[in-house]
Amino acid sequence: MLRNLLGAAALTLLATAAWAEGDGPGPNLVIEVDGVAKGEVVIDLSPDLAPLAVAQIVALAKSGAYDNVVFHRVIDGFMAQTGDVQYGKKGGDTTMAGMGGSDLPDVPAEFSTAAFERGIVGMARSSDPNSANSQFFIMFAPGDFLNGQYTVVGKVISGMEVVDQIKRGDGANGEVTEPDVMTKVTVQE
Repeated sequence: MLRNLLGAAALTLLATAAWAEGDGPGPNLVIEVDGVAKGEVVIDLSPDLAPLAVAQIVALAKSGAYDNVVFHRVIDGFMAQTGDVQYGKKGGDTTMAGMGGSDLPDVPAEFSTAAFERGIVGMARSSDPNSANSQFFIMFAPGDFLNGQYTVVGKVISGMEVVDQIKRGDGANGEVTEPDVMTKVTVQE
């Protein structure tokens, strides 16, 4: 049994190291951003780390649910949060953005050893670790305090310069007035 545990640990370390190097085999999420920031962001999703969360993001992107969703919470030096497909649509009332999700069920926590470094994408949730649904965030800088507490779903492999330009929040808790928007989100398999 110890031999099996050691073998599994070694495989996990190898997979994590390979994942950290570049574009992995997982599907890519392609996000067209408009507003202060303009351009394309490509996220390499990691079904090996979070199969349920990645499947949920892919399903929502393929259905068009993420199209025209704003970056409702953006904290300089920390992260940019988006993905509220219920309350975060541009052109609608976004005063409750960050409080909603999708019609799909919540996804249970899929914590891993992957560290929250610059460019890492994680699932947003409430205080309940099993409450992630549609919202996600992109790290501007390392956030070690999130390690093992939030689900890592992927990493930015292209367009980090666009992420860096996303309009920062000036309200309480990073709320953004006239936020940037994901105009189109697609999946490349």
